[in-house]
Amino acid sequence: MLTVLVDYDSGNLHSAEKAFQRMALEGGGGDILVTSRPEDVARADRIVLPGDGAFPACRAALGTYGGLYEAIEEAVTRKARPFLGICVGMQMLASRGHEYRTVDGFDWIPGDVVRIEPADRALKVPHMGWNDLVIESAHPVLDGIQTGDHAYFVHSYHFRVTDPAHRLAFCDYGTEITAIVGRDTIIGTQFHPEKSQAAGLRLIANFLRWRP
Repeated sequence: MLTVLVDYDSGNLHSAEKAFQRMALEGGGGDILVTSRPEDVARADRIVLPGDGAFPACRAALGTYGGLYEAIEEAVTRKARPFLGICVGMQMLASRGHEYRTVDGFDWIPGDVVRIEPADRALKVPHMGWNDLVIESAHPVLDGIQTGDHAYFVHSYHFRVTDPAHRLAFCDYGTEITAIVGRDTIIGTQFHPEKSQAAGLRLIANFLRWRP
């Protein structure tokens, strides 16, 4: 069993790699590989797409690796390989991102990524630090994770899904902020599970065991 963490120069993958390796070792989750090679993505049993920074820059960076996005799309949309997007990796599942300018996303989960606008002007943007999850829908990757569990966020834009059924969890930051999205074999987290202690490690372990 091979899980690939896609490396497209979107941030430091060290902490994510360590967290996935730890949970794979503890739960018999197979091998973890950090790679930017399309051929590695093609043979992966599970795919993880992290992302730090602005939506347009991450989307453009992914396209600079010849054949990499195409390999991800083939594996996820045609072969139904389990996929986890993290932070901007989750946002790119949307139809469009509106950070600085409008950029097309993958359009795997319809919706738009828009700037956070809290009703309470005392709340600063970016939304940074710990916040409580509110679980809305059951999902195998959320087994053992419940409303009130903490997750670590760092972002200024958030995912407004078109279909409410695709939002699995949210958090409150002067407005409802999508925390987890999912459909079919695809799931994404706005927060960083590798930095979210017990709840995040549980989610990673569940993902490595997930057999849709």
